[in-house]
Amino acid sequence: MSHLEEYANLSPSAVRALIRKGEITSPTAGMCAGYAQANLVVLPREDAFDFLLFTQRNPKSCPVLEVSDAGSRTLPYLAPGCDIASDIPRYRVYEHGKLTGEYTNVAHLWREDLVSFLIGCSFSFESELLNAGIEVRHITQGCNVPMYITNIDTVPAGKFSGKMVVSMRPIPYAQVVRAVTVTASMPRVHGSPVHIGDPAQIGIADLQKPDFGDPVEIRPGEVPVFWACGVTPQSVVMHVRPPFVITHAPGHMLITDVKNSDLKAD
Repeated sequence: MSHLEEYANLSPSAVRALIRKGEITSPTAGMCAGYAQANLVVLPREDAFDFLLFTQRNPKSCPVLEVSDAGSRTLPYLAPGCDIASDIPRYRVYEHGKLTGEYTNVAHLWREDLVSFLIGCSFSFESELLNAGIEVRHITQGCNVPMYITNIDTVPAGKFSGKMVVSMRPIPYAQVVRAVTVTASMPRVHGSPVHIGDPAQIGIADLQKPDFGDPVEIRPGEVPVFWACGVTPQSVVMHVRPPFVITHAPGHMLITDVKNSDLKAD
């Protein structure tokens, strides 16, 4: 049994414990099958309202699952007992729009004015795709999902604006409608695709050169399908350049105690 197969069958709290110990530092796709994963954005309180407004105006890219109290590192709804500063495999820190470091723990950087936003992740609908008989290529290949900065503008709010980031999965033509239907039922984790087909129409020059993550094989008879991605805030951060932001490293998510099925539309 591979490590990924082993982690797929563990509970979220067990995997978070291994992450906290530094024993898992890899992307989390395929781990804890059936449980929702979440993107992280941590901002000073002075920027938190503008960002909350940005998420409300861009629910496709930034579907909020939980917001912490200022200074708190706990998540009573998504993952009781977790520590936001240590239970994600890899973090990124941006200062004035520049990436200043990647860490497996950010407790030493924590401040009492920091507010954490947990945003729905497309990894959550991947188990639903697999259950529907649709292969998820980056899981098959054991790599990170490919992500691209597009030419699609987000809706500005306060100081926040920028381009949408998308994740891509190659889908056989005969399964595209099924993939759309499956993901459309889960709007709290990005929902239906934002684009199907020609990547150039959304400003992507080369699918083999993603801005984040890893390239994946696209086989004959498959079409690239693009979903809004929770890495969009990192594109926005690089564009707007706020003084201080902590995020997850792309593909390295918080694994929550919430079932994917609980995030489906009523």
